[in-house]
Formats: sequence, structure tokens, C-alpha cells
Amino acid sequence: MEKSLEKRVEYALNYNGKGSDYFGIIIVNWLLTVVTLGIYYPWAKAKQLQYIYNSTSLNDDSFEFHGTGKEMFKGFLKAILIFLVLYGVLGLFIYLKMPITALLLFYVLLIAIFPIAIHGSYRYRMSRSSWRGIRFGYRGDRKEFTLLFFKWIFFTIITLGIYGPWMAMNMRNYLLGNVRFGDVEFEYDGDGTDYFALNIKGYLLTIVTLGIYGFWWQKDLFEYYVNNLSLTREDGKIRFNSTATGGDFFKLITLNLLILIFTLGLGYAWVVTRTLKFVFEHVEAEGNINLDALTQTEENYKDATGEDLSDFLNLDSVM
Repeated sequence: MEKSLEKRVEYALNYNGKGSDYFGIIIVNWLLTVVTLGIYYPWAKAKQLQYIYNSTSLNDDSFEFHGTGKEMFKGFLKAILIFLVLYGVLGLFIYLKMPITALLLFYVLLIAIFPIAIHGSYRYRMSRSSWRGIRFGYRGDRKEFTLLFFKWIFFTIITLGIYGPWMAMNMRNYLLGNVRFGDVEFEYDGDGTDYFALNIKGYLLTIVTLGIYGFWWQKDLFEYYVNNLSLTREDGKIRFNSTATGGDFFKLITLNLLILIFTLGLGYAWVVTRTLKFVFEHVEAEGNINLDALTQTEENYKDATGEDLSDFLNLDSVM
């Protein structure tokens, strides 16, 4: 193995999108979504994802998102039906004059939807993503992930939130550890104890410095997320490394806020573009996996219910 690691290769990650182009897509999507009373939303999301993927490249070859508005619309309808049933159960128990039971049951069912949504979203999003025709995939087991999720939630509740960092890292380790890129496996090595200490340090120093250290806290979190991610294939490996500094995050966040404030929100497209460019400019990848030798191993999966449930539950941060 050591011999194979001697020949290091660098991989170029870039985002080439333009704020003006993305703004045009957002405006058209917004107008069509309003005119259709929200029905166009799945097609709007598909167009945005397709643009972002196509604007992102690895070694000058763009990624592709193959999801369609039709697929997402079907998932959208299923997601709406699930929430209608959920609120129907809530309304029924309130009608029966059992408000406490209604609320408890509502929140239990709502929490139960989270792992299903996350699992389904990963499975759909990965399956519909590709690079050079090689599909991504997610091999997590829904039952296994759901049981783990409830265990993590239980520990987080009984510890009054203290277990939260361990839950976050356990979930990220499981989800990313089950992602495949052809015959390449993702690995994530986050540790709850390290993540807890990192956040305690960031929280305390941010208070002491009246918020100034917050930018360095964001830098530390970004670095932790990136540096613990790697790809493996047989005896090969690709490691990721963050090059961002606290000063870089200060400039990014401050200017993004100014753009949003002085454009009354209309500069959102440029904020997204600047942020994506920033991320890829500050992530280095180095290893010895021959990307020309990747083989197709993942199946197509077109059920976008989890993707749409994730939207309803605002779970983008987990992705």
C-alpha cells in the first residue's frame, strides 16, 4: 500500500457559475412558481440543481444532475399527502379533546419522518448525480438508519442536547460512509468528542470577542468537515484539505451580508455563486486514485419523495 501512495496526484475542483446566469434562473423559477400557485416548484428546483451541477467541475469535466421536474413533482405530491395525513391525525385528536395526546403523537410522527426523508433524499440525489457518466449512489439501509436515528435522538433528548455533536457526527459518518462514486467509496471520520470541543471553544471565544471569533469558528467547522472526508478505491485514496482562513470567512460572510442588505435580497444569486466558488477554491484534493479507471456500479433510483420531504423539513444542512 505504501508504494501506491507514493505517486500523488492533484485533482482540480472548480465552480464556474455566474451570478447573472443564476439570477435569471431564479427569477424565471420564482415567477412560474407564483403563477402556478407552487405547482412549478419541483421543476424550479430541478433547473437550479442542474445549473449548479453543470457549473461544478472536477479536472475540467462537469458534474451532471439527471433529476427531472416530473420525478420531483411525483415526490412532491407524496410529501404533501404524508403531511396532510400527519395534520389530519393532529386534528382528529384535537377534535376528540385530547390535545396533549395530539401534540405528543404529532411530534413523534414528525420525528419519525426525518430519517425517512434524509435516507430517501440521499438515495435520490446521489443516484441522479454523475461525473463523466459515472453515477453516484447511496447504499444505506432505511431500517438500520431509522433505528440509529431514534437511538441518537433519544440520547440527545435525555442529555438535554449535550449528545447533539455526537449525533451529528454519527449521522454524517453513516450517510457519507454509504455514498459511492462508481466503485469509489466515501469515508468520513468525524468524532463527536472533537466536534463537541470545537463548538464549545468556538462558542466561548465568540462571546468573549463579542462575535469576532465567529468567523474563525466557521473556518474551524469548515476545516473539520473537509479534512475528515476521503475517498478510497482498492489500495488508492483521495484526501481533502481545507485551505480557508478565518480572514477568508470574514471577507466572504461580510460581503455576502452587504450584498443582501443593499440589494434588498436581490443579490441572493451572487451570494450563492460567491459561496460556491469560495468552497471549491478552498478545498484541495490529493491522492492516487486514477479517475479514468472508475467503473459503473450504482443503479438508477427515481423516487424523489425523500428529496421533497427534506425540503418541507428544511434538511439541506444535513446534505
